[in-house]
Amino acid sequence: MITLITNIKELIQVEDFPKKMVKGKQMKILPTIKNAFLLIENDIIKDFGSMKNVPKKYDKMIDVNGKMILPTWCDSHTHIVFAGNREQEFVDRINGLTYEQIAKNGGGILNSAKQLRKISEERLYKESSQRIIEIMKMGTGAVEIKSGYGLTKEAELKMLRVIKRLKQNFPITIKATFLAAHALPTEFKNIKQGFIDLVLQDILPEVAKENLAEFIDVFCETGYFTVADTEKILKEALKFGLKPKIHVNQFTAIGGVQAGIKYQALSVDHLEEMRDEDITALQNSDTMPVTLPSCSYFLSIPYSPARKMMDAGLPLALATDYNPGSTPSGNMNFVVSTACIKMKMTPEEAINAATINGAYAMGLEKTHGSICKGKKANFIITKPIPSYNFLPYSFGNNLIDCVFIEGKEI
Repeated sequence: MITLITNIKELIQVEDFPKKMVKGKQMKILPTIKNAFLLIENDIIKDFGSMKNVPKKYDKMIDVNGKMILPTWCDSHTHIVFAGNREQEFVDRINGLTYEQIAKNGGGILNSAKQLRKISEERLYKESSQRIIEIMKMGTGAVEIKSGYGLTKEAELKMLRVIKRLKQNFPITIKATFLAAHALPTEFKNIKQGFIDLVLQDILPEVAKENLAEFIDVFCETGYFTVADTEKILKEALKFGLKPKIHVNQFTAIGGVQAGIKYQALSVDHLEEMRDEDITALQNSDTMPVTLPSCSYFLSIPYSPARKMMDAGLPLALATDYNPGSTPSGNMNFVVSTACIKMKMTPEEAINAATINGAYAMGLEKTHGSICKGKKANFIITKPIPSYNFLPYSFGNNLIDCVFIEGKEI
């Protein structure tokens, strides 16, 4: 089936050949074509260009009558598979408790782990399916999902098997991450090495045997897992073919960025606290810095210094961090707006960060993240808007008319 989409007011994020990523000053450049057409064949982009060169052969035509089209969002950091919610902790923070205090009182990750261990795999799948449908309707066409709320072999495998089912049953492209060390379970409170041994000797081999994940993750943070812990886990995971994508610099900067680079991490994520030496280390690497502005918004913690990082020539990706505790939202539209409003990113930079660079942070830069011949026919058709600047500007409104994933309207 060849479908021709005509009279596009502006076709956004076009490229003739897939870029690896964009960085530094390049992030201010957003290639577009005004008064354009888009031709798709089944699930692939076949052609695009100016309406003066519109193709004559097609099976179906859609006239969008002056609306805009851009590639679907690429959300490279989520925890969508979880049980229950943590709304009481939301209230606790309003009443003055910090994230760390809540965690010490048995809340936080341990709270989610307790709920996840109780839920059936079928129920977990159904709840997670609703979130997948939700984010697709909001324009996300590729997503990474982590485990990490199980903290036991049985529960971690349950999460990863649910992710595998989601991958099989939904058109959205899903990448799975084994978040091996998210927090210490209560039963290992004073024997961290025992938990790390369990992960490396028992859980990791089973994850690899069942082919349940492509990436490995660690929460490298004060009070959680040290740089030495992180390096030990990453080193072992690489033997099983799992590539690192790790949590670093959320509350403190302890050398996690350098550990990620040392083990060729695809991305280092959070980065609310960044030292000059962290930025310098990233300048000489292929590791993508991923920032999570809606987490900063929800927890009232500092935002990543995006302007400083890009001015130093770094690339940047944006993701939601969708999870029950610190970001109970998978809305990439809000993330793009927040990046502009709070992190002083231009609309061009934010869209680049949420498309091409987000795709790179999942290893999908050859198939996702732009309007390019041969890439997946994943795109958003906006409602009538004056310019793409209006997308982050009108932050509280739904500006999406419809979403196509794998060439089909969602």
